[in-house]
Amino acid sequence: MTAKHSGSQAGPNTKHDLIYGLEDTPAVGAAFFAALQHVLASFIGIITPTLIVGGVLGLGSEVPYLVSMALVVSGVGTFIQARRIGPIGSGLLCVQGTSFAFLSTILSVGFIVKNAGGGPDEILATIFGVCFLAAFVEVFLSRFIHRLGRVITPVVTGTVITIIGLSLIKVGMTDLAGGFGAEDFGSLENLGLGGLVLATIIIMNRFRNPMIRLSAVIVGLLVGFSVAWVLGRVDFSGLANLPLLTVPQPFKYGFSFDIAAFISLAVIYVVTAIETTGDLTANSMVSSQPVQGPVYLNRIKSGVLADGFNSAMAAALNSLPMTTFSQNNGVIQLTGVASRRVAYYIAGILALLGLFPYIGGILQQMPKPVLGGATLIMFGTVATAGVKILAQCELNRRNMLIVAVSIGLGLGVAAVPEVLQALPKTVQNIIGSPVSIGAFSAIILSLFLPEESVVDVEADLTESSTLAAANQPQVADTPQTTRTETFEGSSGAKPLGGTAT
Repeated sequence: MTAKHSGSQAGPNTKHDLIYGLEDTPAVGAAFFAALQHVLASFIGIITPTLIVGGVLGLGSEVPYLVSMALVVSGVGTFIQARRIGPIGSGLLCVQGTSFAFLSTILSVGFIVKNAGGGPDEILATIFGVCFLAAFVEVFLSRFIHRLGRVITPVVTGTVITIIGLSLIKVGMTDLAGGFGAEDFGSLENLGLGGLVLATIIIMNRFRNPMIRLSAVIVGLLVGFSVAWVLGRVDFSGLANLPLLTVPQPFKYGFSFDIAAFISLAVIYVVTAIETTGDLTANSMVSSQPVQGPVYLNRIKSGVLADGFNSAMAAALNSLPMTTFSQNNGVIQLTGVASRRVAYYIAGILALLGLFPYIGGILQQMPKPVLGGATLIMFGTVATAGVKILAQCELNRRNMLIVAVSIGLGLGVAAVPEVLQALPKTVQNIIGSPVSIGAFSAIILSLFLPEESVVDVEADLTESSTLAAANQPQVADTPQTTRTETFEGSSGAKPLGGTAT
């Protein structure tokens, strides 16, 4: 296998060899095989938010079309991100797909319209209208992304992502038990199906082969779907009514706007811009590209601009907001193929799959417990990613206060939504989402709470030492001795009752 090497500048932390670099041209067979692995790694992530929104909001017959549009816009967005049309696009092998970050807020928007008596068309018109306009917030921020880090710090980002994951776990667990309003909610059959999918994904993640781990979610869903079919819980009779091909129709459901929903979604777009910056940086590293300097900065700005542009395009074509997928960075490392031309194949496969509504129709028949078994892990993974970001921050008093208050408010509103009932309806709609109120809290506290100085930290340590000494039992005229005890399995002696460093 030979490559036309472009001599791209390697990132400083890159320690692996690439078979095909960013500007190389792989053979058709190699490019298609690499593209297929990217599609397998991202397919479930692209369609799952749409399936959840369709199921929870009761969108019924619209789901196959929405799934098709999610695949089509993911393909087009991936092409734009890699091809770099004018100033739009990072020029990297980045897969664009539906973002989980918006899911909780979008469900809140949908319920607001539904509770006001709106049907599927009104719900979707509001969701896509607001998502379209709010996407330009990210487009605007892409020009100043290098300054945004002063406002959206790792503490804020980690807190918001943690809240996103934790607030969605209820959705995953509800589906696992049968779904909202199911007559057999919590039945042994439902729990068995969800548990089977959960166990399959866990077992496959224990294999050493990276490709097996990457396909764990797809295989888990296929196993659960097959068992549900055998149990008679899958009905394909409705597929006969679906058209052979799906034609994208801009704003098929109309266009509506809600200021409260706009403000809530705008905050998520700000956080997504920072998250995309991290994904693009990781992609640059695994692709042996610069991770500092003017080339890198221009690539980040163009990539975030594409992220916002693609989200606006997705809303116009009746799909949910998009973002760059981080799991595809692992595929690049696995295959050794970083050529952005592979993204053209990925785009073609996804768009082709989206043209056939039968795919969405089949996926719509997936029983809720099967989907819940997979999404429970996926949402838990989102929360864990947020915790990982927080673990890398300095959790001093200030930062711990930001995290504690923000998560407390976010999960508190999710658990007791009636706490806001005395507020004006518009304010309720803005901060009624756990992600919105948690994000607002984290950003405001981060801006107004002063950073702790080294002097403050040293004072805290001195105070702690003084308190510890005051509480230490005093034994008069007794020489101080240090006893040591060797613990089984330890590498040496540790002070008894002390802490090993």
